[in-house]
Amino acid sequence: MIKKLENKRIAFLVENGFEEEELTRPLRTLKENGARTDIVSPCTEDLKAWDHTDWGGTYKVDVSVDDADADDYDMLILPGGVINPDKLRRNVKVVELAGNFLAKNKPVAAICHGAQTLIETGMLRGKTMTSFSSIKTDLQNAGADWVDREVVTDGNLITSRNPQDIPAFNHKIIELLSEHE
Repeated sequence: MIKKLENKRIAFLVENGFEEEELTRPLRTLKENGARTDIVSPCTEDLKAWDHTDWGGTYKVDVSVDDADADDYDMLILPGGVINPDKLRRNVKVVELAGNFLAKNKPVAAICHGAQTLIETGMLRGKTMTSFSSIKTDLQNAGADWVDREVVTDGNLITSRNPQDIPAFNHKIIELLSEHE
């Protein structure tokens, strides 16, 4: 059986403290649909996830952010968590990589606090987005039109609010990638 995403390569951009299920559930769904996935990070050693209220599992970094290129991927996914995006948005290479995806109009998906990294690109003006409610004002200050829905698609940008929205988030990711054949 041919899997509909077998020719797709997806980058998950994370730092220590990413919300575990916001990486693992989309990653599993994409792999089940045949996509190749890479965990991209500025960290050189294994990453530690955050699991709601305490530290979670450990994950191997596949590609250093220094070696990652938007041209090598079909989509960028930014899991949230509170610690992860705060670290990511302070890294020039990370912001540059995320900005390259947006500038090339490649699909980008962010959930929960993941959109904080995108704010730093300065490229959200006029975009309709959602996120965890605590960064609503940050997105509005960046020029985005914030709405409270489980998943929002604006062109090639997909955003969701929290882990409860992951089924809708995953569905939109698969739908958007399937359109990009």
